[in-house]
This record gives sequence, C-alpha cells and structure tokens, in this order.
Amino acid sequence: MESFRFENPAAFQLLWIIPILWILFKVFQGRTRKRIHAAYGDRISKFLSFSVSLTKRNLKRRLQYLVLALFVFSLAAPQVGQNKKKVKSEGIELILMVDVSNSMLAEDAKPSRLDLAKKELKRLVDRAFGDRIGLIAFAGSAVVLSPVTQDKSALNMFIDSLGTETVSTQGTEFRKALAEAEAAFDRGGVEGDEDAVVTRAIIIASDGEDNEPGALEQAEKVAKQGVRIFTLGFGTERGAPIPLKDRWGNLKGYKKDHAGNPILSKTKGTILKNLAKTGKGSFHHVTFGSDAINQVYSDILKLEKSAFSSTETTNYDEYFQTILFFGIILALIELLVGDRKAQGRIWKGRFEVVEN
Repeated sequence: MESFRFENPAAFQLLWIIPILWILFKVFQGRTRKRIHAAYGDRISKFLSFSVSLTKRNLKRRLQYLVLALFVFSLAAPQVGQNKKKVKSEGIELILMVDVSNSMLAEDAKPSRLDLAKKELKRLVDRAFGDRIGLIAFAGSAVVLSPVTQDKSALNMFIDSLGTETVSTQGTEFRKALAEAEAAFDRGGVEGDEDAVVTRAIIIASDGEDNEPGALEQAEKVAKQGVRIFTLGFGTERGAPIPLKDRWGNLKGYKKDHAGNPILSKTKGTILKNLAKTGKGSFHHVTFGSDAINQVYSDILKLEKSAFSSTETTNYDEYFQTILFFGIILALIELLVGDRKAQGRIWKGRFEVVEN
C-alpha cells in the first residue's frame, strides 16, 4: 500500500504570506484610488483608469497567489512511498570506560590527558558506524552516563561533559568500573534469539595510576562472559604535576602532598596491558597526533559483528519537481498577461475618442 507524506511540512507556514499579500494589496489599492480622486477629481480619474482591465488584473493576482502556493507545496517536498523493506543494523556493542580521576588533568598530554582522551574517543564514536556504544565515567566509583545506543550526537555530548566532578569519589578503581560495565551490558543489551551471539567489547581510557586491587579478577570474570577488553593509555612515564584551576580555567597552582611538594602523576601502562591481556584485547598508548584510535578500532573490526535489530523502511519517490515545474509555467504565463483593455476610450485633450 502506497503511503503519502511531506518531508518538510513546516514549509506550509509560508502560506500565511498569501492572505498577508492580499490584505496589503487591498490597502494600497484603496489608498491609491483615494489619492487619484483627491488630485484629479472624479471625472478625470475615471479616464486615467479607464484602460485598466480589472478582470485581467484580478487574473494576474490570482495567478501570483497560485504560483506562490505551488512553490510552497514544492518546498514541503511531497513524497509517495512505493515499497517497504526490512533493514538490519549490524555492529558491535561497545562500552567506553573513561578515567576521570584528578591524575587525568596532568598536562604531559596536550591539552591534558582527559581532554586528549575525550577528543580521541569522539573520533572513535564518529567512525563506529552501526555500532551501539555506551559511556561510563569512573574514578573511585563509577557511573553510567549513557547506556549502549546508536545516538552518536547524544554520546558525543556526554563525552564533552566529562570532568573530574562527574563522579563523587576520587581514585582509580577498575574493578568497580568493570562491574558497572558488565551490568550495563545486561541492562541495555540486544534482545533477541537466545542462541544469538552478541559481540561485546570494553574500551578503557586511563593513565593507569593509583589502581585498587581486584581489577584483574573482575576483568577475568567479564572476559568469561565473552566481553573483550581494549585499553588506551594517556600520559607519559616521566609524568607531570596535577594542575589546580578555578572555575574560569585559570591556573591556581599544583596539587601537593602532605609535605607540601607537588605531586607528580606518572602513567603506568602495566595494569592497562594486563587488563587488555586478560580481556583478550589489545593495549595502545595514545599521544597527540598518534594513530592509536585507528589501530584499536581496526582490532575491534576484526571481531564478529552481530545483528542488532530489524527496522522497516519505506522508499519514497519525490514529486516536488512536478509541482515546481507547473509553478514556473504559471509564473511565465502571469508575466505575459497584461492588465490593460484591448480597446477603449482614450483621453486626448478636451475630447474622448474610441481607439480603433
């Protein structure tokens, strides 16, 4: 069964122009008549307007309104659906785990470890066509900011909002974050055939510092569920101090220990490598301008993709061209239609004559 719709129905708001133009025409027409009568009087004003054909003028006006209406209908883009088909969305379920601990503010990766992580993860999201992606922020605790979704714009918005204040507890505890990711897969995963195998993976973006015990045990538990773990390391082993800034971004100083010495945050890739090894994934160190994101996504593409869902789509044929064509033809006809009588009385001085 064919279905009809307008792709841009908001265009119909422009139809209000037609009654507005009609009102303006009537107002200016009345004012013009009054001025002519006031300037020349009733007798002469009749001869000045005698050659005007009101029938032709009304025809031109109606053609103008009709042309405008056709242009508006063309802009609304009428469409007729010819057939429907089912489209399957295939991809991989990913959960991005982003470390938002204070150490991620260190600036040995420009502009900072966290800012670089956000930039690179947004690049990955833009590339992951057809994949369902979720987002978890973690430090001493973990919070799900977005369940697995295909809404890339919303996901990028959540990534932009990441900061050290996203979670309430500082530190770096991979165990809690991995447990939260496992639960997020169960809550927001694909529903379907019990025999269907869903390919799932976790990408951890962190500097690997100050981790609590139990991370590898939790990673092993997650891996037994068939979830692959990939890790991305940010920062350098040389390290950098942790800046303290006010709400306007101005530097106030650096975080210090109890002795008053600046704390030097160093990236530790060992835990990240071990997590990737336990999760049968890969570890990549990310620096500004590096190809690490492309490499990790290439590793993910090697995983078997799953069919997420089937959606029914309709193929629509466009008909705005036909309406636009008739609108242009009528516009040309309107230009050719004059508003004068074929013959009539002509004023020549004191005499009236009939034009032959």
